[in-house]
Amino acid sequence: MSHSEPLLARLGATVRALRSARGWSRRDLADRTAISERYLADVELGHANPSLLRLAALARAFGVELAALLGDAVAATAPRHVALLGLRGAGKSTVGPRLAARLGLPFVELDAAIEAATGLQLGEIFQVHGEAYYRSAERRVLTQQLEGPPVVLAVGGGIVTDAHSFAALRSGARTIWLRAAPEDHWQRVLAQGDTRPMADNERAFADLRAILAQREPFYRLAEATVDTSTLDLDGVVDRVVQLLAPKSNEGRR
Repeated sequence: MSHSEPLLARLGATVRALRSARGWSRRDLADRTAISERYLADVELGHANPSLLRLAALARAFGVELAALLGDAVAATAPRHVALLGLRGAGKSTVGPRLAARLGLPFVELDAAIEAATGLQLGEIFQVHGEAYYRSAERRVLTQQLEGPPVVLAVGGGIVTDAHSFAALRSGARTIWLRAAPEDHWQRVLAQGDTRPMADNERAFADLRAILAQREPFYRLAEATVDTSTLDLDGVVDRVVQLLAPKSNEGRR
C-alpha cells in the first residue's frame, strides 16, 4: 500500500496517542497484545489493515471500547456540530460565541449544561460526588447535545481522557483543538481570577504543563488545530471558519 487510507490513518493516530499517553514503548504494547512490533509500527503509520481480533486485542490493552480506537473515522456522514477542545485558558469560551455567531449556530458550554442538568455547580459536583459522577453526567449531557440541533460546543479540557465521551465527540462533531502555549494558558486563567483546580498549589504552573503534555496526544486527534497564541480573536475565528469550509478538506490533517 503506497499511502494510508483515511480510516487506517486515523486508527494509527489513535493507537499512537493512546500508547504515548500511557508511556508505553511499542515493545510494551506488543507484549500486551501478542502483536509484533513490526506490525504495530505499520498500524501506527496507517499502512496495516488489522483484523477485528487484532483491533479487539488493542482495545483490551488500552482498556477502551473498540469504537474508541476508530473515533470519527467511521462516521458515515459529516457531523453537524462543531466542538472546541483544549485546556482551560485555550480560548474556548471567548472564541465559541464569536464562532457561533459567524456560523449562525447556538453556543453551548458543556460544563454549564452539566450544571443545569444536575442542579449543582462544578465545584460541588467534584467535592460532594467526585470525578466519576462528573464523567457520568458529562457522558449523558454530551449525548443529549449531540442528538440535538447543531451547536458550537465548548467542552471541558479533560473530556479527552474519557474514551467513551471522546469517541462520541469525534464521531458526532467537527473537532477543533484550540492550542496555546502553557504560559498563555496560565495567564488567561489568572486573568479570569480562577486557578481551580490548582489553587494554593506552589507547583501550579508546573502541574499545568504536565497536564497539557499528558493530554496533548489526545488533543492532536482533533480534526484540525488552531494556535491561539499566534492569532488574535478575529484571526482564530477566521481560521476555524476556513477549516470548516468544504474546500478546506485537503488542508486538514
